[in-house]
Amino acid sequence: MADNIFLEIVTPEKSVVSEEAQIVMAPGTLGEFGVLVGHTPFLTTLKVGAIRYTDAKGKERAIFVSGGFAEALPDRVTVLAESAERRRDIDIERARAAFERAEARLGDLKAANVDHTRARASLARAINRIKMAETRH
Repeated sequence: MADNIFLEIVTPEKSVVSEEAQIVMAPGTLGEFGVLVGHTPFLTTLKVGAIRYTDAKGKERAIFVSGGFAEALPDRVTVLAESAERRRDIDIERARAAFERAEARLGDLKAANVDHTRARASLARAINRIKMAETRH
């Protein structure tokens, strides 16, 4: 494990990733960051986006997260995500339907019962999930 860092991504429901990685890239709220073994410790919030990493065998992987927290230590990265799913598990039709619902809600600017902040967050999640699903290798 000398050249690798341990990556753990968990949600309130399950463990999504628990494996060694060569590098981890994540969408911090202040910008994307990367972590290699020996990194200075820090804690940050995450925005909606993809956690990309290269596994111990050199294969690139991606996990969609809809926010949460990340802790980087010299030998590990722990992500506590609101929700997370592997690229292969994204239901693209469901993501497209969520995109259409969010767009419709945002299009009705005069509706008093529409929570525009929630609709924008839903739209961002749907867009990121669709992008990730469409880039399957």
